[in-house]
Amino acid sequence: MPRAAGENEVEFATARDQARADLIAGLTRPLAGISPKYFYDAQGSKLFEAICALDEYYPTRCEHEIFRLHGPAIAEAVGQGTALIDLGAGNCEKAASLLGILHPRIYVPVDISVGFLHQSVAPLRHAFPRLAIHPVGADFSESLILPAFLQAQPHKLFFYPGSSLGNFSPVQALRFLRNIREHGGDLLIGLDRVKEISVLESAYNDALGVTAAFNLNSLRHVNQILNTDFNLANWSHHAFFNAAQNRIEMHLRAHRACCVTWPGGVREFAAGDSIHTENSYKFTLESATELLHRAGFTQITSWTDPLQNFLVCHARTD
Repeated sequence: MPRAAGENEVEFATARDQARADLIAGLTRPLAGISPKYFYDAQGSKLFEAICALDEYYPTRCEHEIFRLHGPAIAEAVGQGTALIDLGAGNCEKAASLLGILHPRIYVPVDISVGFLHQSVAPLRHAFPRLAIHPVGADFSESLILPAFLQAQPHKLFFYPGSSLGNFSPVQALRFLRNIREHGGDLLIGLDRVKEISVLESAYNDALGVTAAFNLNSLRHVNQILNTDFNLANWSHHAFFNAAQNRIEMHLRAHRACCVTWPGGVREFAAGDSIHTENSYKFTLESATELLHRAGFTQITSWTDPLQNFLVCHARTD
């Protein structure tokens, strides 16, 4: 049934209000924080695309190598004719490399950056003219709600590459995976492995400063959503490995005392105060397998790259 006039505008306004409430809650906590989902406006999506090509940022290369070396085995485990649901699709490049191997019936890329997503699917329509492609602009970090036409699909495969699950806390990650399991779909997921601290920290502190620009861009995005007055010159990128939590942490640290305002609110920051913008949890094969089992998945098959830096896991629902 067609949408009623104005329905899209109402949904957009509701999402905007929710984003504002989320940001205010994060900025007013004793230890301020901004969700990593606010990295991804159009500029942030382009910066992340650049990060994936950096020498220091190994996850993309390692994951690509896994798909190159183990593509036939992955295709055999997954099976053909799936409805491929690409969570956090970005530029759709990772799924594009698998479409010719997995031969899905339907491809559904999902991303919070709607404009960037629609730009990204245009080349795929030309490359795969017989494939039904249905891009969905959505924030699935809180709840995964599938379009109605997907509910009846008998063979759903959720594709969550790039170690993005590590952005969730352990509790959030388990809830997110259980939500996928409840939708009746199998899962093909990328997970970053625990490794030398120097390798991990270099990946988030590249020499060109692209990750720093990506982190700082979140403040520009927040200014647009919440009408804050963050001055980016007052802030710098800070990333380090928290060994006790097995995670990389990204922060924005204030160079000097500053005051940030928004309609109806204000936050004072002292020099050295930080805003926590991202966690990226790292996994062992054992911890990844345990988490997937706890979420209700079975028959877990894993592949790694020659350096054993990264994992790709396929988990079934039966």
